Amino acid sequence: MIYFDNAATTRPDGEALKRAAEFATEVYFNPSAKYGGGFAVFKKIGEMRDSLLKLSGASGRFDLIFTSCGSEADDQAIFSSAKRGNAVTTAGEHAAVFASFTELKNRGVEPRFAPIERDGSVKAESILSLVDEKTSLVSVVHVNNETGAVNDIAAIAKAVKAKNPRTVFMSDGVQAFGKLPFVLPPEVDLYAVSAHKIGGLKGTGALFKRKNLSLAPYIYGGGQENGLRSGTENTFGIAVFAYAAEQKFRTLKEDAERLGKARERLFSGLDRDVFTRISPQNGSPYILTVSAEGMRGEVLQRMLWDRGLCVGTGSACSSKNRFSRVITACGYGERVLDGVLRMSFSPATTEEEIGEAITILNATAKEYQNTVLTARA
Repeated sequence: MIYFDNAATTRPDGEALKRAAEFATEVYFNPSAKYGGGFAVFKKIGEMRDSLLKLSGASGRFDLIFTSCGSEADDQAIFSSAKRGNAVTTAGEHAAVFASFTELKNRGVEPRFAPIERDGSVKAESILSLVDEKTSLVSVVHVNNETGAVNDIAAIAKAVKAKNPRTVFMSDGVQAFGKLPFVLPPEVDLYAVSAHKIGGLKGTGALFKRKNLSLAPYIYGGGQENGLRSGTENTFGIAVFAYAAEQKFRTLKEDAERLGKARERLFSGLDRDVFTRISPQNGSPYILTVSAEGMRGEVLQRMLWDRGLCVGTGSACSSKNRFSRVITACGYGERVLDGVLRMSFSPATTEEEIGEAITILNATAKEYQNTVLTARA
């Protein structure tokens, strides 16, 4: 099976799993326990936290709160920061942000949604036009999870702070962390990431928090994570996350360059009479989204699976809807929306897989067309 749905989840890194195994089999003590074993695990969590901060270029400027996933990190950032006035985001956000902003209106905060461009990106002017003296929070996704468009969050955050210095700026960095060369700028206050997008395990995420920024707990209880996220720490998941991140950051630039070329090779090999490109060329090298116009993406997806190619049809978190909310917001009509396919890669993606995928995609689309024509005749 050729697996091209890495934006949904990645295969856990084998080496990271081996290194972390001791936390599941031997060093399994509760980090809050006061005896030696518990303290040793607590200390290791601190070391892994420091490792992730250092890899991100955030040491000394940010704290790191471990969470259960990227969605929890997003929610804590949003509901802790959007306490008054209005909050601004984009129409192209992941569901974890978009749905949380929709909920804000039930909590007395006005949500404002900036329109997105054809490729899923957002212009700084669109965000700034919605920011005023009452804006408590602005949230802009770093990499659009459905199109791969990359937003310049450093520049947008700087512009937002210039207009209203009291506004908190956050970003969902789930599709960017460990994939794009990037150092968290001082204007970004909160940044959410997820382990299973880079070879870690599902059930582990983290929230980068600028030092001295006030943040409220999202989960209350035993006061773990310096009182900001209660609940016994998922030591094994945290360890796999930290070790997988080490692997990813070691070859981050080389992987991005190689996969960018692989992405372009894949698109150049597709039948242009069938496939329309949605992803921008300057987007994430890890994502290529196209549309087989006039076809049903979910039908193609199943046909491709039967032929040994696994692809997505958009965000896995929004798979129950016929049309993608994000791609709809990009301004496409039903013929394009119906046929959306998202191919997403990992450092393990090979040139051979790209070549085979081209053949499978073109042949499957042709078969689909012939089947539909025969049925109509």
